[in-house]
Amino acid sequence: MKKLDQFILKSYLGPLVLTFFISLFILVMQFLWKYVDDLVGKGLEWYVIAKLLYYASSTFVPLALPLAILLSSLMTFGNFGENYELVAMKASGISLRRIMMPLIILSIIISFTAFIFSNNILPIANLKFHSLLYDVRQQKLTLNIKEGIFYNGIDGFTIRIKEKDQDKNIIKDVMIYNHADRMGNIKLTTAEWGQMELTPDKSTLIFHLFDGYNYEDIVNQKGYKQNRPFQRSKFKEQTRRFSGLDFSLNRTDEQLFRNNYQMMNLQQISSYRDSLNKELILRKNNLNKSIRNRFVFYEKADTTYFANNTIKATILESDTVYNITKVSRDTKQKAIGFALQSARSAKNNLEFNRIDFEKRAERIRKHDIEWHRKFTLSIACFILFFIGAPLGAIIRKGGLGMPVVVSIVFFVIYHIISITGEKYARAGVLAPEVAMWLASGILLPLGIFLTYKATTDAPLLDAESWGKFFKQFNFKKKKQ
Repeated sequence: MKKLDQFILKSYLGPLVLTFFISLFILVMQFLWKYVDDLVGKGLEWYVIAKLLYYASSTFVPLALPLAILLSSLMTFGNFGENYELVAMKASGISLRRIMMPLIILSIIISFTAFIFSNNILPIANLKFHSLLYDVRQQKLTLNIKEGIFYNGIDGFTIRIKEKDQDKNIIKDVMIYNHADRMGNIKLTTAEWGQMELTPDKSTLIFHLFDGYNYEDIVNQKGYKQNRPFQRSKFKEQTRRFSGLDFSLNRTDEQLFRNNYQMMNLQQISSYRDSLNKELILRKNNLNKSIRNRFVFYEKADTTYFANNTIKATILESDTVYNITKVSRDTKQKAIGFALQSARSAKNNLEFNRIDFEKRAERIRKHDIEWHRKFTLSIACFILFFIGAPLGAIIRKGGLGMPVVVSIVFFVIYHIISITGEKYARAGVLAPEVAMWLASGILLPLGIFLTYKATTDAPLLDAESWGKFFKQFNFKKKKQ
């Protein structure tokens, strides 16, 4: 490898690693802000949160990697142009295509690695992340009874404590509502003060209450809603135990999440998608047969119009002809009622199956979307390099100023187009193979155009050249 290639690769790899981890860090912080309510106050161990962030960061690679490639390529060639290193290379007879060649090869390697990651590692990361996140969100809040606030973290009970001494666990003005019977606030215990303690295994909460009352509405008497009878009993000392507390993290079997399309590789998605499609076709055929068998009687109806504008309908069945004009009015009304009932039943059946078919079709489209997503990540990395590198050579500004602004603009455009296309694909407006490649199809011509302009040294962003162009245009307009 030539020294020039080594120099270019070293200049590129530093910003690539830096921008990749910065992008990943920003996305992880966004994840924390989104799910902070599900993480705080549950007594989670540090390693559980660390595992969750590790799995989450793995799922954010498809967003962070294209942005890092775009920003690092723009920074690298912007630094080359700003420090006149690009001019020195071109003055030595080295073309921009030759300068970009080692980075093109590296981009191909990165794109291939991104495909392997997307197909083999990302499904496992999604499985680990979503299963752990589900368990964390189902986790109960730790025992944290605050002063003056009703606490309902214990199943079947609501507790309010007016004052609490943290050192001695002394509680004052206690109210305990018992909802175990699921009949509302019919049982209430109050106490002037008490002492609260938790067993060493944290499975039982014990209240030692003093100087209080037990109130209970009598609901087993006739007319209790009008009279509202209740009984009250006074106590000097009483102990209440709340057992069965479980604040530990219970893990769900990961196999329950494996049927989700985000947890599959290409082969699994294709196989599962074919099974879903066959099942959808089978259900449609069964519905068609059911409708035909249900209304086979009406297929034999023969209606004939005569010249005097009267209708004579005959029904052919068992080689016997029945003339409807000779049927009584009551029989006709019964026949009409039966026909209307059959039509309504068929309509409801078709409407129910239509909704079911739409959901199944949407599920198939989601598998198609995920199948194409495995490839779009790799292609996006390659295309965004051919946008960032020539754009950096044209702008000739390095650092984290202008390149960051330009990169964010192009990445936002790419991301918006990708999200829009994916939504259209899920809704069935666009075919998945069109919608998922929409962003790449739009940005690819732009990358080719920028690469052509950069290799031909076209003054694309030169203010003086654009000024001359508009002056020339205005001069022609005035001359006319």
